[in-house]
Amino acid sequence: MLSRISLIPGLSRCQGLRGQCMSGITRCYASNPKENSWLRSLFVRKVDPRKDAHSTLLSKRETSGLYKIQFHNVKPECLDAYNKLTEEVLPKLHQDPDYPCDLVGNWNTWYGEQDQAVHLWRFSGGYPALMDCMNKLKNNKEYLAFREERSRMLLSRRNQLLLEFSFWNEPTPRKGPNIYELRTYRLKPGTMIEWGNNWARAIKHRQENQEAVGGFFSQIGELYVVHHLWAYKDLQSREETRKAAWTKRGWDENVYYTVPLVRNMESRVMIPLKISPLQ
Repeated sequence: MLSRISLIPGLSRCQGLRGQCMSGITRCYASNPKENSWLRSLFVRKVDPRKDAHSTLLSKRETSGLYKIQFHNVKPECLDAYNKLTEEVLPKLHQDPDYPCDLVGNWNTWYGEQDQAVHLWRFSGGYPALMDCMNKLKNNKEYLAFREERSRMLLSRRNQLLLEFSFWNEPTPRKGPNIYELRTYRLKPGTMIEWGNNWARAIKHRQENQEAVGGFFSQIGELYVVHHLWAYKDLQSREETRKAAWTKRGWDENVYYTVPLVRNMESRVMIPLKISPLQ
């Protein structure tokens, strides 16, 4: 049996009792009531106390970067108008040096949910920067007009606040042309640290071709959600890169241990908008 070493501090491991001892323990429990507290401790899983939340253990401590990802489902007949409006207004907002938010990437979904726009922002000052940004937008007439016009083009929208995994690449602007894949994993509650442990070892197998753009996990919105963002030249390059990972020792082990942690997963292949820093 393979033994796994925890790479992230604070991860405790529990071991259960084996079935062959159960009958004897049950008889002892019944005949010795005074031993109840000792026997009860055998049946109760105890978790070592931890002073840090998993968000602190997994995220980059040297920065206070907070990310927002936004999904807009656009009326099919409005997608071109939506893209044009977005490309006109968003760059103006982000040229303002007092606007504490960086545009990371903007895309339309190519394969996956159709007529969808995906936007990713970074708030370098964490939650204070997010609140500062929100307060300034409330008084920005151009933004309010943009939001009102945009709302008439949408079927639905949702967002999440994310943190970066400490072992992933920092998403930085890159030249194109590229396609991007956003792989979304919805994990079983309580498994985020185990996911991080395995990917901290495995990410090296997917960085040789610079395809690893960024890795994030949710803080507000739908919880226990992981987003991995990859870049490829085209779909054929994606296929070849993913196949090559299986030839590297350790990649199969990562897949073996992480698949049981996943409740469901989704893949989007996306095309960047003209204004996207990730091209």
